[in-house]
Amino acid sequence: MPYVNVQITKGASREQKRRLVEEITASLVTNLGKKPEHIHIVLQEIAEEDWGYAGMLTDDWKERQNK
Repeated sequence: MPYVNVQITKGASREQKRRLVEEITASLVTNLGKKPEHIHIVLQEIAEEDWGYAGMLTDDWKERQNK
């Protein structure tokens, strides 16, 4: 029973999340021969202020990139 945990920063639309779940499921079916009803996918949205990247909080890093 595959369990997939996908962590992303907040902001994805419901449709984008739906496509992620569909495509990840399809990949596990195609590549590992798993049954869709045995696949569990959890999407965790994390605020950019709670995510670090390149030694900075992601929201600070993005702000710096826009300058």
